[in-house]
Amino acid sequence: MRKVAIVTDSTAYIPNDLREHYAVTVVPQVLIWGEKTYEDGVDIQPNAFYQQLATAKVMPTTSQVSVPNMKNAFSVLLEQGYDVLGIFISSKLSGTIQSAIQGRELLEKDKDHVEIVDSQTTAMAMGFQALAVARAASQGASLAECKALAEKSRVHTGVYFVVDTLEFLHRGGRIGGAQRLLGTALNLKPILTVAEGKVEAVERVRTKTKAIERLIEIITEKTSGQSPIRIASLHANAEPEAREMLGKLQQRLQPIETIPSTVSPVIGTHIGPGTVGAAYIAGL
Repeated sequence: MRKVAIVTDSTAYIPNDLREHYAVTVVPQVLIWGEKTYEDGVDIQPNAFYQQLATAKVMPTTSQVSVPNMKNAFSVLLEQGYDVLGIFISSKLSGTIQSAIQGRELLEKDKDHVEIVDSQTTAMAMGFQALAVARAASQGASLAECKALAEKSRVHTGVYFVVDTLEFLHRGGRIGGAQRLLGTALNLKPILTVAEGKVEAVERVRTKTKAIERLIEIITEKTSGQSPIRIASLHANAEPEAREMLGKLQQRLQPIETIPSTVSPVIGTHIGPGTVGAAYIAGL
């Protein structure tokens, strides 16, 4: 039986040590800034991105992974004798799934060795899905078994985040059900999630500190009675707040794994600096 290799996109922003340990292939999304084009997480890293954003007169935009890059990622693994499972950002947030489908079709006779799953989320919520499947693949799971696990894992993962402003989500057209919060008082901080593939509003809290505390309560509620639990913090140029939040989640939930993570420049383009959040996988 052929071994299975996992491919995901750069919005997962899985830390490098985990990517290497589980041999997860990452295809980069595209950041367009004026006349320059960057591959997400390859040509531009978060620190440089936020430094440039602070003084930028032109705001960046984003584009999905190119079809040739998808085809190439699949081809390299197929040539090594793998079956391939691709787990990508929600199709309601990006056209990446379509790039993957088109890339697979270009493989012609080998396309039956490639399966594609819509994670219905992004960031480390998607990263946890990819890692769960990669662990199963390393233990000999088949392509069909890996695909079934990927689909199952969607209901076991979640991501919640607090943004400083809805401006970036609104500008990028990714605001989804949080649209109704536009124009709220500046001192109200929205708690958002990705539900059924879209950015949705959860609550509004009066200060950012209280919003993060409420986020911790929500994740505690969502994971109650489920084990094992794995948790990742994520942030957009707000590392101290994310580190403190992760410590509190660790104390409350006693997870088997905690991962300090950031968000990729492409995700940072849409959520804006100052965002703090957490992702989890529980009961799987």
